[in-house]
Amino acid sequence: MLEIRNLQACYGEMTALWGVDLHIRPGELVAVVGPNGAGKSTLINAISGLVDVPDGQLHWDGTDIINASAESRVRRGIVQCPEGRKLFPEMTVEENLLMGAYSRADRSTVNQSIDEIYEQFPILRERRRQIASTMSGGQQQMVAIGRALMARPRLLMLDEPSLGLAPIVVNEVFELLKRIHKDGMTILLVEQNVNQTLEIADRAYVLENGKIALEGSGQDVLHDPHMKAAYLGH
Repeated sequence: MLEIRNLQACYGEMTALWGVDLHIRPGELVAVVGPNGAGKSTLINAISGLVDVPDGQLHWDGTDIINASAESRVRRGIVQCPEGRKLFPEMTVEENLLMGAYSRADRSTVNQSIDEIYEQFPILRERRRQIASTMSGGQQQMVAIGRALMARPRLLMLDEPSLGLAPIVVNEVFELLKRIHKDGMTILLVEQNVNQTLEIADRAYVLENGKIALEGSGQDVLHDPHMKAAYLGH
């Protein structure tokens, strides 16, 4: 579905990714883990078309989209749930969800999608008229994921969905991701929560200093001696 070759990405004159190779097959949950500043968010933003990519190839369904606009990538089904949620704080829950469907041509089915989101997140149906900024962090994260799903993604990319959440809420987020994945969604998950992320990942990449340091199945990466020493304190 997605194949990245020799990807380089920059913020201004600062290079954040160096020669990254990565692929995602339909139906997979692929994780990218690594320390702060490793380039994880840059990778998602490069796939989304939000940062400068001076070199490399980005193939989607066999077509190189390296020069495609961010909006056209959303229309192709590449959708990001950004770090920090980035909700519209003074809009209601339902208004935020509807913003996720702005690029859809099939407006007639948007209400059906809203109902599907409410089935997935019953608390959001109860709070649909509530202003987003007045909700708890965990509820806001549900709105952010719901908004991304409203775009009907073929690839759902999540950037640090557990960031800043209480441990019990983090568990709820990971259970939700497992459920969405089981329903057939292809997911790219970027996370600092290494243990829980690798437990649910089909495959994983470790990103260090802008380069892929390790790749393999989620379980293989989880039990790799370097991973244990560097990230899990073993």
